[in-house]
Amino acid sequence: MDRISSLGKQVSSNTNIFSQLKLAPADPILGTAIAYKADPDAKKINLGVGAYRTNEGKPYIFTSVQKAESQILADPTTYNHEYLGVDGYQPFVQSTQKLAFGDCSALKEGRVCSSQVLSGTGGLRVGFEFLKLHYPSPVYVPTPTWGNHNAIITESGLPLRNYPYWNAKTRGLDYEGMMKTLSECPVGSIILLHPCAHNPTGVDPTPEQWNGILQVVKKNNLLPFFDSAYQGFATGNFENDASTIRLFMEAGINFILTQSFAKNFGLYGERVGAIHFVCGTKDAATRCLSQLKLVIRPMYSNPPCHGAFIVDRICRQPELYKEFLGEMKAVSDRIKNMRKVLFDELISRKTPGDWTHITNQIGMFSYTGLTPGQCEVLIKKWHVYLLKNGRISMAGITTKNVAHLAEGMDDVVRNHK
Repeated sequence: MDRISSLGKQVSSNTNIFSQLKLAPADPILGTAIAYKADPDAKKINLGVGAYRTNEGKPYIFTSVQKAESQILADPTTYNHEYLGVDGYQPFVQSTQKLAFGDCSALKEGRVCSSQVLSGTGGLRVGFEFLKLHYPSPVYVPTPTWGNHNAIITESGLPLRNYPYWNAKTRGLDYEGMMKTLSECPVGSIILLHPCAHNPTGVDPTPEQWNGILQVVKKNNLLPFFDSAYQGFATGNFENDASTIRLFMEAGINFILTQSFAKNFGLYGERVGAIHFVCGTKDAATRCLSQLKLVIRPMYSNPPCHGAFIVDRICRQPELYKEFLGEMKAVSDRIKNMRKVLFDELISRKTPGDWTHITNQIGMFSYTGLTPGQCEVLIKKWHVYLLKNGRISMAGITTKNVAHLAEGMDDVVRNHK
């Protein structure tokens, strides 16, 4: 009996068709946000959501973004609500290429195939669907990685495998374990890489280690798939945060890059992103784009325009872009400062353990090293909402709540396992 016939026998009438469905578990991150909102405690802290917050705990809207929006709304020739093409708003696509690759020969030679997509998640979904059809190889992802990576790759049907990344003892990068696995993986495998501000650990390879990774990629003919969600957000400098991508570009490596503009432009709800395939020839890039459009068309047809217009306007106006870069650096600097303040609070309490990893890590998140049990106590007793793997969003820490957070961390480290 086929599945459809079997389902038909289980359903008594068409008014009860979906009664056999199981209740799905809540998403770990979104579920944390829901629990936080339902908590009436005045001292509650939300360190689960991956979105920037000001020192007052409020969402931040870039002044440069507001100015760009005002220009767009005043220009009916640009903002007419018409459909974009399957591959999106082309001026925006060109701007994203420049942000990622700078002034490089591959762009001049037409060897980069690019398309606008639905932020980072949409770019990953499109990219792995493309690979399933045209390059069905095993995909190696870091342990740990952003939780949605595993789900997206599994949904694509590609074999999902792992390589070591986090060293729990040093609370840093397991470079030796990473290199051993990548050296032994099958030739032609796909390797997922975070070019900067690794999520969830906040631990990045050093420039020397990136060179080592590049060498094993070349030796084993691996296909890098970069997920760039934090360019500019990590160090406060777009050029610095693109250094890894440009290292691989200059080495002549073919690779895939997805970009999200949620964090670095504060455009979380606009779903602004891009995907790029760096190819060996202009002809290969042309063929690649034609097939990429065939993946996108039945998936969501074409992307939204508003966020793309904003990013492109900012990138093309030197004064506005300069203002934006200043705001971006201020956002990054506040997060760095909160790392130092939290570290100092823990040291002042003589909290057991070495907490230097908090200031050594980079980007929005810190992998604290707290156990699931300690995290549970932080949530229930101290009303500090974080993921059970110990990841906290540094953007959720403020000068007003950091003492409460440190007090709770001190308690769980001393009294719970």
